[in-house]
Amino acid sequence: MSPGGHLRVCSGVHPLLIEFSDGNVTASPDGDGIVVEVDGQTHELTREAAADLRESLADALTERREFFRTAGEFRADGSYVVSRKAADSAGNAKVFDSFDELVRLYDRLPDRFDADDVGRTGITGSRRHMLIRHFAEHPAFDCRIRRRNPLSAEKTEPDRGAEGVAEAEE
Repeated sequence: MSPGGHLRVCSGVHPLLIEFSDGNVTASPDGDGIVVEVDGQTHELTREAAADLRESLADALTERREFFRTAGEFRADGSYVVSRKAADSAGNAKVFDSFDELVRLYDRLPDRFDADDVGRTGITGSRRHMLIRHFAEHPAFDCRIRRRNPLSAEKTEPDRGAEGVAEAEE
């Protein structure tokens, strides 16, 4: 990726053009370069430009986004990993087959939920708390922390989706 997070265009071939084409992509060596055909259009690339294109495609498919306490990572294989922001052990991460699987988990939770509710989905240990925090931190989820001790969260209206702690209820 170029500075600023934008995908490079390599010899007129944008990486997403290839990634999201209808599947008609071929590449073959041609002397000192590579010929890439995308949906009937032919693009000739130098080996260096082809290597840049490959790197841009990998960057487009993977992304790690850090929040306050958690991080989310889209992997090239389509999986999505929720982890503690500064942790590096598998005990501090939960791998989902896709981001949609995480969304389905969230949708199954009640409007107000805690670690026990997350645990009923089969997730164990400290990963339950990590997921509660990730739901509250990630902008795709309309959720906020309701209480810190014991940790609980609540789903909010779509236009109110911001992390925060609600006033403790009596």
